[in-house]
Amino acid sequence: MSKTYKATAYLRLSYTGDHSAESDSVANQRRLIADFVAQRPEIQLVTERVDDGYSGILFDRPAFQEMMADIKNGAVNCVIVKDLSRLGREHIETSRYLRQIFPAFGVRFIAVTDHIDTEDEHTGDDLVLSVKSIINDAYCRDISIKTRTALEAKRRKGDYVGACPVYGYRRDEKNKNHLVPDEYAARVVQDIFRRRIDGASAARIADELNQLGVLSPLAYKISRGLPHSSGGYADHPDAKWSAVTVARILRDETYTGTLIQGRQTTHNYKLKNLLQKPPEEWVQIENAHEAIVTKRDFELVQKLSQLDTRAAPGGNSVYLFSGLLVCGSCGARMSRKTNTYKGQKYIYYRCPVGKRYGCDHPAMIREDVLTQCVLSCLQTHIKSVVSLEELLDDINEEHINHNLIEGYKAQIAENEAQLSQIITFKSSLYENFVNGILDKEEYKTLNRHYLVQAEQLREAVSLLRQKIEQALDNTGDRLKWAQQFREYQTMTELDRRAVVALIQSIWVVSKNELKINYRFQDEYDRTLKMLVACKEAV
Repeated sequence: MSKTYKATAYLRLSYTGDHSAESDSVANQRRLIADFVAQRPEIQLVTERVDDGYSGILFDRPAFQEMMADIKNGAVNCVIVKDLSRLGREHIETSRYLRQIFPAFGVRFIAVTDHIDTEDEHTGDDLVLSVKSIINDAYCRDISIKTRTALEAKRRKGDYVGACPVYGYRRDEKNKNHLVPDEYAARVVQDIFRRRIDGASAARIADELNQLGVLSPLAYKISRGLPHSSGGYADHPDAKWSAVTVARILRDETYTGTLIQGRQTTHNYKLKNLLQKPPEEWVQIENAHEAIVTKRDFELVQKLSQLDTRAAPGGNSVYLFSGLLVCGSCGARMSRKTNTYKGQKYIYYRCPVGKRYGCDHPAMIREDVLTQCVLSCLQTHIKSVVSLEELLDDINEEHINHNLIEGYKAQIAENEAQLSQIITFKSSLYENFVNGILDKEEYKTLNRHYLVQAEQLREAVSLLRQKIEQALDNTGDRLKWAQQFREYQTMTELDRRAVVALIQSIWVVSKNELKINYRFQDEYDRTLKMLVACKEAV
């Protein structure tokens, strides 16, 4: 009596390009296996397992694992596939299943079109199986290389090749590799940036969006049937806004029209765990699509993230001067306090160190006095910037560019001199350590210090050289920075947006003396010197 087999038909359609071939379609595989079994009465087809859209490289496919469970509990003892590549394309792992795992469970394996049947000692020859497995492995490696090369070319061309566009964008209906703003979501993104610049924290913005019933990015994509990440929190229909989600949006440069791709990769086509690539290897294309947020607003938000922007418990927004006030004596960040005297509430800023802990002249100033003083100073500085711009309009462009370049060259020379000195100092550190002049900790501290200084100087030199190229090409806007001040020339009240946009820091020397460090101070000083030089040359 001949042995009977309870068989499973295993069908697989890959996402690597196999789906383009009609001969490998699931329907075709099913029909071919059914015709094969119909001619063999000893085989009873009891189950069918389908992995639709899974690569043959990995074996953690859901239907494949279900098939293995059937094998282990004795439900089936025969596996039938269209061809060997349907089982897998990785040579070593495929061979392991055919030569070790299937035989250990007494499983008959059949690949119909390859004429492989492990019951037949001739068709199941090891050499035949090895050659076919190696060919399938090589095919998969070739497909992987071609796919990677094609994707990299698309990225460098500015094409979007991701699976799920960032919230605020959708695929262009006319060109799937181009992003266009999603009108509704784009407005939400713009409002998030506006609220952040106005002083609201990420947590507060998230709370406001939830209160207004605005769907979170994931919930919005699910409701619209848009591509989205699956698994975990993403599959919750009631997914809400969170501070983390808001912060992620505020950090995403995609909203400025810049497309950044290729941040991750894999070891090779066989290992699919993702590796983070260094930033210098990312593919970054500016103006790849329409911007939702201006570069200036984006940069302003990044500056905000570097400041101490803690709000009071239960507060709706950060304080006006949060992260900007510094004690003029010891350099400590000043803290905000509230006192009540004779029923009157007073708000002031003070040095948290104090004389007790080493500050010789701890600063303290009332908030209302500070606000008025900063407003007055800022208004005066804005007028100065606008006047400077008007004066430069009367000066010949060639004179301006010449003086700009000379100023940049002088600064480069100064920076390079400092760099040379630092390199000399650094080179002597080890000798001083060996000779006992420096102990180990002193050596390490100074070495780190010089390394940081050297890197800062190199970056400054690189930036200055770029500015020289801009001036030579006459493509740089010499007073582009002044636009930010010009926008506030009618300002009558101080707000968080103006403070963060125009001021770097405020040093409180005393209740009657402030030192305000404005943003773009170097540009202002350089322009002023250039104006004087041009006037003298005329």
